[in-house]
Amino acid sequence: MGMEGKIAIVTGGSRGIGRAISEELAKRGANIIVADIQEELAKTTAQEITDSNGRESIGVYVDVADLESAKAMVDHVKEQFGRVDILVNNAGVTRDNLIMRMSEEDWDLVLNVNLKGAFSCSKAVIRPMMKQRFGRIINISSVSGLAGQAGQTNYSASKAGLIGFTKALAREVASRQVTVNAVAPGFIPTALTVDLPEELKDWILNITPLGRMGTPDEIAYAVAFLASDEAAYITGQVLSVDGGMTMM
Repeated sequence: MGMEGKIAIVTGGSRGIGRAISEELAKRGANIIVADIQEELAKTTAQEITDSNGRESIGVYVDVADLESAKAMVDHVKEQFGRVDILVNNAGVTRDNLIMRMSEEDWDLVLNVNLKGAFSCSKAVIRPMMKQRFGRIINISSVSGLAGQAGQTNYSASKAGLIGFTKALAREVASRQVTVNAVAPGFIPTALTVDLPEELKDWILNITPLGRMGTPDEIAYAVAFLASDEAAYITGQVLSVDGGMTMM
């Protein structure tokens, strides 16, 4: 599943799952754009990827919730590399709370980053992808978007919305050989999950048939497959990487 010379943008690509995805795509030959709201961290991550994998990698600033920022980021990538082949909409935030205590600001922030962010970045890349008749868009959803999670109405809504977005966009662009898929991770130890109460972690393990949490690398492998030429006949699908948690 090599992707030699492909140009891949990974939003939120400097930490956690996003960093694992950036590193895995680089290992397979892609040039990586680490796009993050923390510009210095993005640049540091990109340099480390270049040093370890020998692939050209740059770190760029983007506020995915701002369409103009997303457009500017993609224009910068096109100017430097000439094209965009892969977009991974990974940037995300959580602001967990029961709805009776959830502020409107926390609702808006999570929906704007997690869902509008995918709209902004996808809109910015879709025309050049369709023109070149090739593209891979992979949206990072969640088991919370498939099954819901108490205390996460904002996060669950954003991740469920990503699934509908994935399927609708896949239909719009399929005729130009652009595929759009989603990966729905289970519970992965990252900065977003490190503060979970121990009783919740125990509950998660109990309802996960494989009996363990996943790793960022295991999500990255799934993304790399969907971004590869071997996945050219797969579009509009949701690949759950969750240890069996949401199996039907």
